[in-house]
Amino acid sequence: MNKRFILVSGLILSLFAIIGTSLVGITHEATFAKIADNERLATLRKLNQILSHDKYDNDLLHTTIRIAPDDRLGQRKKSTVYIAKQQNEISAMIFSVTAPKGYSGEIKMLVGINIDGTVAGVRVVSHKETPGLGDAMETSRSDWILGFNNTSLLNPDDKNWKVKRDGGYFDQFTGATITPRAVVQAVHLCLIYFDRHKQELIDQHKRTLQTNTNTGANTGANTGAATETTDTGIKRAINK
Repeated sequence: MNKRFILVSGLILSLFAIIGTSLVGITHEATFAKIADNERLATLRKLNQILSHDKYDNDLLHTTIRIAPDDRLGQRKKSTVYIAKQQNEISAMIFSVTAPKGYSGEIKMLVGINIDGTVAGVRVVSHKETPGLGDAMETSRSDWILGFNNTSLLNPDDKNWKVKRDGGYFDQFTGATITPRAVVQAVHLCLIYFDRHKQELIDQHKRTLQTNTNTGANTGANTGAATETTDTGIKRAINK
């Protein structure tokens, strides 16, 4: 009897352990998916602050290319460039940029550049600057960051891509110069990167589209279904 009781008890405990482990796994997956969704929504909100909906008609969040690390973007690993399009023509690109010399460390930003080389907008993604001083670059604190809109490598000219305290065009914050200096330098370097690599970026996007199109055609031939390839590289089966 004791052996049977022990066996039954062991089976019950094992069953509860399996159920518990499964529930933890399901909860983890659900939580991970929720976090990923929240991050995508947060990124999309930032992108839409830089480019209003009337400036593009594609799936901006998923129309991307990956580029190699570059010091001018402050990136030590591959980063994402978001490609904005209107009527299948590139209208702007949004870069992931890091300003490494903030007062309290790195300042991560999104910098949007129109295809004509003017700044579409800049938004700070994350930073550790001093509240009440360095955080004036946030739109919730001031409109300082909007001062980059419509600037370019020619407006202001190269020697004026500095804060006023350094003899340049851009305002600094009251009681804080290091933070705005770092942001101004990062935006300027991003413009230089775009100017020097614009055609390469366009060509890379075209190659990505061509690869996706070829993949979609092969998939359609193999499955007997027609496919539609979007800028995201996701193939949607279309019923014949």
